[in-house]
Amino acid sequence: MKKRVGKFITGLMIMALLLGSSFCFKFSILQPVPALAEEASVNSYEDIPILDRGKWSPANLKRLQTLIDENGIKSSSYDIYNKPYAIFDWDQTCIFNDTQEALFRYQIENLLFKMSPEEFAKAIRMNIPEDDFSEEYNNLQGKPVNIKKIAYDLDKRYKFLYENYEGLAGKMTLAEIRKTEEFLDFRGKLAYLYEAIGGTFSSDISYPWVLYLFTGMTSAEVMDITEKSNDYNLGEKLELYTLTSSEKLPGRAGVVTGKYKRGLRIVPEMSNLMNVLRDNGIDVYICSASMDDVVRVFSNYLKYGYNVPMDNVIGMRLENDAAGIYQTAYKEGYPQTQQKGKTEAIRMKLVSKYGYGPILVAGDSQGDFYMATDFPDTQLTLIINRVKSESDKITSLAKRASETIGLTHARYILQGRDENTGLFLPQEATIRYGKTEPELMRNF
Repeated sequence: MKKRVGKFITGLMIMALLLGSSFCFKFSILQPVPALAEEASVNSYEDIPILDRGKWSPANLKRLQTLIDENGIKSSSYDIYNKPYAIFDWDQTCIFNDTQEALFRYQIENLLFKMSPEEFAKAIRMNIPEDDFSEEYNNLQGKPVNIKKIAYDLDKRYKFLYENYEGLAGKMTLAEIRKTEEFLDFRGKLAYLYEAIGGTFSSDISYPWVLYLFTGMTSAEVMDITEKSNDYNLGEKLELYTLTSSEKLPGRAGVVTGKYKRGLRIVPEMSNLMNVLRDNGIDVYICSASMDDVVRVFSNYLKYGYNVPMDNVIGMRLENDAAGIYQTAYKEGYPQTQQKGKTEAIRMKLVSKYGYGPILVAGDSQGDFYMATDFPDTQLTLIINRVKSESDKITSLAKRASETIGLTHARYILQGRDENTGLFLPQEATIRYGKTEPELMRNF
């Protein structure tokens, strides 16, 4: 009996020691006090993840890991009360293609609207100048189109769909309504209108416009249709496809057509980077020109793998009423999170909180130029190489990146990918869609 009691007590002591050492291990990592950090053994950091090799350019992998090691919890200067943070653009940076645009066309194809005909008429005209669209958006008869002409046609088509589709106020199924000339004209002209607005007018007009089609929905409803769109588009082939409005119902705008991108892809290297940053004590944020609710679905839901907290997404916003219903108006007093507006939003939401700017910024285009260059605390900008034209401001940064490949503390790095597959390439050069040869920069 005494032997059994002695063994039991000994077991309890061993267990207590193990629990104590585990507690001390966690405590030593979380504490910012330098003395405790010095006492921790080198082995304390063995379980802290490093970046997966993936398909990073070798130089980029090394540069990113250096940034993480010099700023994360392995660094002797790390302060948990003054954590470093990183900011990522979303579309074409963290994923391949554009989740907002994919949702827009999914919304059209499935008639996912909660507006009356009068509300729809207001939404499609909101803040759009009456000037003719750029010549490249002339109809198939070569005649100019403007918002007055095409909105007149879309009003008539939406009224028909509203009165006849069972998902709105009618009785026809989606399969039945899709066979009508009214649906074909509606689909072709609304998809075209987004491209014509964006190709003719400034981004502060075009970026909010697509959000107004969420009028009448709640945040939960927008996130629900976003998830459905994501899942559908992740399974779609990556390709360009054409939509043309009805030849039988030319209306005032005439017959219009456009080419659009199909499909979305997760980028495992970017999701891994985000997770490793967090595991190393570096906060991760997204600043996107897409709507915040739309990005939150993709960046937060566990099945997609990015695991970014919903509160860490900074994106475009609409006004809503007391019941949480989105209105046809951009959020008053809130910056549009595109171009210089990204910098403004980061200062408003993050610099005010931390007292300093991000150590890392990731982006792919002109819309990310300002947030990549406006903060003196930024040590590194990761540019997804889309081989943009010289008119795109990001190209000036891409050039600098191309001249410093392999430098231990390069300020800009350029990551290549294959746009035919949506996958990274282990190099800085990119294979553009429809091409087979990689390009580092365009020949200007």
